[in-house]
Amino acid sequence: MAMSKVNKVLAWVALMALLCTATIIAAGIWFASAQAGECARLERWRVVILGVVALVVALAGFVGAYWNNRFLLRFYLLVMGALIAVLIALLVFTSVVTHASGEYKVLGRGYHEYRLDGFSTWMRGYVSDDPARWEGIMSCLADSDTCKKLARQAGFVTADQFYQSSLTPLQSGCCKPPPECGFGYVSPTVWTNPTSAPVQDCGLWSNDPAQLCYQCDSCRAALLATLRSQWRKVKVALIVVTAALFILYVVAWTAYRNVSGKPIFGRYYKW
Repeated sequence: MAMSKVNKVLAWVALMALLCTATIIAAGIWFASAQAGECARLERWRVVILGVVALVVALAGFVGAYWNNRFLLRFYLLVMGALIAVLIALLVFTSVVTHASGEYKVLGRGYHEYRLDGFSTWMRGYVSDDPARWEGIMSCLADSDTCKKLARQAGFVTADQFYQSSLTPLQSGCCKPPPECGFGYVSPTVWTNPTSAPVQDCGLWSNDPAQLCYQCDSCRAALLATLRSQWRKVKVALIVVTAALFILYVVAWTAYRNVSGKPIFGRYYKW
């Protein structure tokens, strides 16, 4: 079956959209798998689901262009436009809620510390509003290799070496007490407790490997810092894909209006 020039353009656009939606799915899968390693479940599979829906819609557009099916082409233009709007809204929302960071630097330390009140209200709600959710995260962290890896370094890491080491946010916030406590270093996950505890987290610290600082606000903040970093990486890919989908959508809409015989911006486009 011979395809018109306009239908070829529509098919090409839908094919490029298919590649873009595959990128959304790949980014979502990476985001979900990364969170699994960090014991989080924040919007874990929604990006993947959005990508799969966009993939099906783009496939419908390709089939509609190839077989000159006006219903499928209209479906593609209508739903893809809505999906692009959803993507833009998602990017705006996540940019707002992940803008604030609770990260801060302590003099003489090679790693960062984290404060819970430095994050947005929406992100703080994820680790504070549902005690059962945090209980599950704590249990996962205790079973994970996050702090066990530090504990295995106890025999050959001095205090100065530890203070200059490069820790992940979770290792910094969950595997050791906050610096404000003034605890004495024994090993990466064992610290001596002074007589007074100036902040609440100090009283929550335990040298028990199953507890450590998992109940601390610093641990909650460290988890949010990890999620924020992961989401900002995914966001870069989504911004590029959303921009590409928008451009492809404009081309597809223009081509469809041309093949339907209706004027675009007051005149007809010749192919």
